[in-house]
Amino acid sequence: MGGRQKLDGRRSGLVVLAWGAAIAMCCTAAAPLSPGRPEYQAPRAARAPVVDGRSTDACWSAAPWRPLDQRWVGPPATPADFTGRYKAVWTPQRLYILAEITDDVVRDTHPDPLVTWWDDDCLEIFVDPDNSGGNHQYNYNAWAYHVALNGHVVDMGTDQKGHLYDSHVQSRHTRRGRVTTWETAVALYPDSYDEKNPTANKPQIIRPNKAIGFALAYCDNDASKERENFFGSVPVAGTDKNRGWIDASIFGTLLPVEPVKRKP
Repeated sequence: MGGRQKLDGRRSGLVVLAWGAAIAMCCTAAAPLSPGRPEYQAPRAARAPVVDGRSTDACWSAAPWRPLDQRWVGPPATPADFTGRYKAVWTPQRLYILAEITDDVVRDTHPDPLVTWWDDDCLEIFVDPDNSGGNHQYNYNAWAYHVALNGHVVDMGTDQKGHLYDSHVQSRHTRRGRVTTWETAVALYPDSYDEKNPTANKPQIIRPNKAIGFALAYCDNDASKERENFFGSVPVAGTDKNRGWIDASIFGTLLPVEPVKRKP
């Protein structure tokens, strides 16, 4: 009797383990990329821009503007309350983002960068270096970098807690009237990133015509305990549009391209 009970227990344990493994495989399998994802063709910079929060570097003149006009969270906003646009260039070492945000109130009310960082005004950069899509909520399949006004950069770790990734994204911003100009340099770390050995991790080389999953967003909070709006660069189907921090399949595509050579 005792032997049979132990055997049944082992079989039950094996069933539970197998079931758990199946769930894990299901949850980590890449979801199909959303159809009709917008593509941004980012020209290569002959010289990397100086990250100083200004748009004076020559490389920016070759990059097209795209709007941040998709309302992911919150009620409609007037153009004076929020208007956003961005452009991107690249070098083999970094992806550079320039964003112009018109916002009548800019505030950071949480001095601790790891406390409800999404409820302060911040730029959010979504990157999926291998453009694979799929779940990245608590793993490094893709990244959702929250870039705060004080320069701290936060994303979720595998322990389901926020972590600082300040070395991944360099940023500066300047403000003139209601317009804040953000300039950022983003290192692209692959899904093999090891949080237990961060100094051994190396960003991947960006290559022409090798697509990168990408989206940009802005958290806007004028005077509330929680953010009032969340605007993104890509349309998201369905009623729940706040899925970028979980599902990289909703990202758009950023295609690094070589600059067009002009005829003499």
